[in-house]
Amino acid sequence: MRREVLSGEWFMDRGVGGQSWDGPPSGSAGPTMSRMALGARLRRHRESRGLPHEAAAYALLATDSKIRLLEAGRAAVRMREVIALCDLYGVDDIAERSALLGLARQAKRPGWWEPFRPVIPAWVEPFLGLEQAARRIRCYEIQFVPGLLQTRDYARAVIGLGHPPGGGDAEKVEMLVELRMRRQQVLRRDRPPHLWVILDEAALRRTLGGRTTMYLQMQHLIDIADAPNISVQIVPFDKGGHAATGGPITLLRLPEPGVGDVVYLEQLTSAQYVDEPCEVVHYRHILNQLATQAATPQETISILRRMIRDL
Repeated sequence: MRREVLSGEWFMDRGVGGQSWDGPPSGSAGPTMSRMALGARLRRHRESRGLPHEAAAYALLATDSKIRLLEAGRAAVRMREVIALCDLYGVDDIAERSALLGLARQAKRPGWWEPFRPVIPAWVEPFLGLEQAARRIRCYEIQFVPGLLQTRDYARAVIGLGHPPGGGDAEKVEMLVELRMRRQQVLRRDRPPHLWVILDEAALRRTLGGRTTMYLQMQHLIDIADAPNISVQIVPFDKGGHAATGGPITLLRLPEPGVGDVVYLEQLTSAQYVDEPCEVVHYRHILNQLATQAATPQETISILRRMIRDL
């Protein structure tokens, strides 16, 4: 079983320095996905030669654990190490060697979220990279509308829950709101991911930011549901209990061959990244169950309109 738990009990204290950023670049793998893609391809080359982790570790004068982390996309790798592994694995094709070195270079570049780093918990950064690279995102939320579908005012209300007024965090809140808006650009790029959202009715019955904010948020869900790459389903109260009792779930399908799906489980001050296939299957099954219990996308529009009338 492999679960990576990252703690978010600290924040970096550097200033932004007046930087500006346009958000997730279209078609860019980003550092997170580049590391994972590089690791997966190096693993395939090692396995094709029938070499154990120990052989790769010996070639790099490293530990077995470093090779395992490297192949999982969780460890940095130097260019000379990639060259050494290519030599060990007999990767003579110039195009393939160039591609591997290109991934190593991309893995060292800052993510698009770099200007927001002062307010981003360390455990969130890998998720931003995975979200940017994913070709399919499935999520279930019980408390809030997912960040990719939040309006600016609703996002401000949600983020403000953890930063009470008068606490001196106004600038941090605005930066986090802007970060959330920039994340949403992934849905408007060329070849966007397909986003499939399952939302508990409780998330919309909970008034955040006032009636106008909730009205605009629900109207936004109605409007955006017309997009061909977005599906929204609500689990009504009258459906009773369901399988997802532990909190929000996000399942990300990544484009690189050999890189499996990743489940992101966010908690209050940490997150779990689950990529063990048997566990991923469990969460996929839960999402499938929720989809059958939830209202259809067409029925969801009617529910949203009824909820707007009830405001």
